[in-house]
This record gives sequence, structure tokens and C-alpha cells, in this order.
Amino acid sequence: MSRSSKLYNSDLAPTPKAKKNWGWFEIFNVWANDVQSLFGYTLAASLFLASGLNGWAVFAALILAGFFIMWLVNLSGKPSVKHGIPYPVFARVSMGVFGANFPAMARGLVAMFWYGAQTYAASTAVALLITGITGMEGEVMFLGMTGVMWVSFIFVSAFQVYLFWQGIDLVRRFLNFAGPAVYAVMILLMLVIWAKAGGGLFSEVGTIFSSGERSGGFEGLGSFGAFLAVFSIMVGYFAAVVINFGDFARFVKNEDEMKKGNLWGLVGNVILFSFITLMITGGTIAIFGEYVSSPTEMVAKVDNLGLTIIAAFAFFAATVGINMVANFIPPAYDLANLMPSKINFKTGGLITAGFGFVIGGMWVAVITQMGLFPFVNTLGAILAPVFGIMITDYYIIKKEKLDVDALFDASKKAKYHYNGGFNHKAILAWVLSGYIAVGTVWPNILILGLGDFFANLGGGGGYAWIIGASLGAAVHLAISKK
Repeated sequence: MSRSSKLYNSDLAPTPKAKKNWGWFEIFNVWANDVQSLFGYTLAASLFLASGLNGWAVFAALILAGFFIMWLVNLSGKPSVKHGIPYPVFARVSMGVFGANFPAMARGLVAMFWYGAQTYAASTAVALLITGITGMEGEVMFLGMTGVMWVSFIFVSAFQVYLFWQGIDLVRRFLNFAGPAVYAVMILLMLVIWAKAGGGLFSEVGTIFSSGERSGGFEGLGSFGAFLAVFSIMVGYFAAVVINFGDFARFVKNEDEMKKGNLWGLVGNVILFSFITLMITGGTIAIFGEYVSSPTEMVAKVDNLGLTIIAAFAFFAATVGINMVANFIPPAYDLANLMPSKINFKTGGLITAGFGFVIGGMWVAVITQMGLFPFVNTLGAILAPVFGIMITDYYIIKKEKLDVDALFDASKKAKYHYNGGFNHKAILAWVLSGYIAVGTVWPNILILGLGDFFANLGGGGGYAWIIGASLGAAVHLAISKK
């Protein structure tokens, strides 16, 4: 086997069978932590309120999205379970051994943005705890954050680096603890809100279920269009983990364990978490007379010190959990893939933490002005074509045949060297499809009348992920068959 130092290090090497110790429960908790974050709550609640659909239709769209995502990750995870390779190495099959650096770093950059956002979100839980115990709130000091918020943000950033630095086994144990613990606290919060709201909870939930005005980019859509937009936005939210699911699947014992974990972890968590979100949202409207988007603000309004301490702990654990799953481990591998001889898994994690600290620090003053739905959809649109290209290439063009040794071979005659290490057809398919996918979110960047088409389609770019993945698959298949 020819192992080029430009392509190989111990972190990128196939996982040996002895280290494949993940079962369905570990995969279940990967998804539990992904679903349960503060952003996950805000997104789910916003979809119930902004779509203008009745609650049952939103539930149906969310559950359908769960099954669809499960199908996608079963496809992207299978090669990694079989061969023990992470996402950036698998991307070499379709993109070329060096061409894979582009989609790997795109995934890494998306993760760094999300890492900063989720770090800020987790810090609000710590700030809630500090304020609840001491009564201190402080005044805005810098970039829209108070001193308490900055202390909390720095603490969360340092804790995540410590957790990551201890290795994948500690991360796995943390996820296995955080998943069930967060559910226990969310159910407790729901019961407290329910008790305070009384009969008003069911009245507000009934109002949500009877539909309302469309807002937040859903304006102008019919019922089916809004349903499809809710479905696609939820898919887009999970897009980052969908594409790099191999980073976790490589540790799973076998494909059956992966599929079982994906079924209960994705569909089961989406159903349970959506129900809890709906009940809490209805209860807060009944109690406070308004929708409270942030769970930490909600707990602060309840004004119960015991609940504040428990909830702050749970929100912190949940959001750190998703950061480990979706935003820390992936770019660590992606950066290692860029320069294997100089960057290992831990070094890549430190780079991620540094970049994410800057993003999180600017979150309040700069990035929130973009809006939640466009932020989710834009990041999903960038990655969507890569998924379509990789899956089409592996299952249809390569017919599931993969030469693992050639993935680490930089010689010109190697199977995945293509043209100078780049598969120009796959990269062209990504650029064309990605341009159109991002244009569904921001139609003004498009030409040849496409901007008007997507502007009139509505949905605030909610269809971006499905359009991008479908185009990536179709364009790659069309030009690669020639």
C-alpha cells in the first residue's frame, strides 16, 4: 500500500475492527444531542408559528423530514461503516484525492460557523445560571454582550476544548450522558410550564393547531408549498451532519446497528422533541402573552431558582453535545485532511475553536441580523450538492466498489487521482449546483431569469437543500457518463 504523507495520518486511516465499539445507543445519542440544542428548539417552535399551517401538518412535515434524513444518512454512513473511513476520505472517491479538500473545507467552514453560533447559545445557559444565583446581569460591554455573557462565553469555549482534547471516547460518554439527561429536564420544564399555564395551554396549542398568518419567508405560499418548505428547512438544518455522518459511522460495529440508531435517534427524537417544543411554546404564550423564542429567556421569566439551575445545566449539556457532534469533530478531520503531515485531529480542533470563538463573539452584534431561516438555508445550500455528487458517484457510477488503499495513494496512476488529483467533472457539478442552490436563498445573485423564478417561488429559500442535492446528483451523473 502506497501511503502519501499528503493524504495519510493515523486520524484519517481506516478505523480498525477493534475500535469499532459504537452501537445503536451511541448513534441514538448523536441524534438526540443534535435535535435537542437551543437552536433546535427555536427552529422547531418557529416552524410551528411562522408556517401558517395547522399543527398537525407541521408535525407531519417534521416526521417526514426525520424519515428522509434517516434514509440519507443510511446512504452516507454505509461506506464508512464498511471501510472505517471518515467523510473527507470518502469524498476522495468522487472528487479526487486532492479535489476532496474543497468539499471537506466547505464542510469545515460551515461547521466553524455553527460552532461559534452554538457556543454562544450554550453560553446563554451559563449566563442564565450566573444571573439566577447572583442576580447580576451587567451592562453591554462589547459586541452587544454584557460582562456576564462574555465570562460565560469564554467558559463554554474553554470547556469544549478540554472535552475535545480528551479524545473521542470521552466525547462518546458525554453524549451518552447528555442525551437522556436533557430529555429529563425538558420534560420537567414542560410540566412546570403546563402547571403554570393551566387550561390556557390547551387553548394556545389549539390556536397553533388551527394555523395562522404566514411570516418569516413563508408569505405567499400555498399550503403545499409551506409544507414542503417546512420539510426542506428541517432537512437543511441537519444537512451538515448528513454529509459527514461517516465521521461517526466509522466507529459503528455494523450496518444494522447504524440503521437502528438512525431510526430511533432521528425519527424518535424528532417526534418527541417536537411534541415537547409545541407544548412549551403554547404554555409560554398562555403565561406571558407572547412567544418566547429562547428557552433560556423562558426559564428566566418563570423565575424559579431550582428550575433555573437544572435548566441551565441541561441547555448547556445539550448545546455542547451538538457542538461536539456537528461542529467540532467534522472540521478537525477536514483540516487534518488538508495537511495530514502537519495537522492532526487535535490541532484541527484547536483551529476550529479559534475560528468559532470569533464567530460566536460576533453573533449578537453581526450575524443574527441575517435571520435564522436564511442562515440555516444558506449553509445547507453550500453542502447539498456535495452530498448528491458523493452518493450518486458511489452507488450509481462506482456501483459501491471502493479501493481503500487508493484513497491514500497520490501517484498519477492511482485510481482516484483523476486529473492531477482532481475530478474536474465533480467539481464543476458542485459549483453549478451550489450556485443555483444558494441562489434559491438569495435570488438576486442569479442570472438568466432564475432570480425572478425563485423569488416568485417563495419559501425564503426553504427548498435550497433539496434543490442543491438533486441538481448535484443529476449534473454529476450527466457529465460523468459522457
